Amino acid sequence: MNEQEFKGQWKILRGKVREQWGKLTDDDVEIIDGRSEQLIGLLQKRYGIMQEEAEKRLQKFLQGQSPDRENRKAA
Repeated sequence: MNEQEFKGQWKILRGKVREQWGKLTDDDVEIIDGRSEQLIGLLQKRYGIMQEEAEKRLQKFLQGQSPDRENRKAA
């Protein structure tokens, strides 16, 4: 999922982001506002991880949210 898709899907993803990363506050989610760099930065800050690890966790999360994943389950 590229940056444009991430921003476009943000309203759907925001609740799932809160479920996945409970240390993020409602204010954090407002600050992120569909910008993956903001999410990565806040993951680093809240979870005390390096940027590379935050990026890896975000990519893994987004792969689980992919519409292609739903198609694979149905097959």
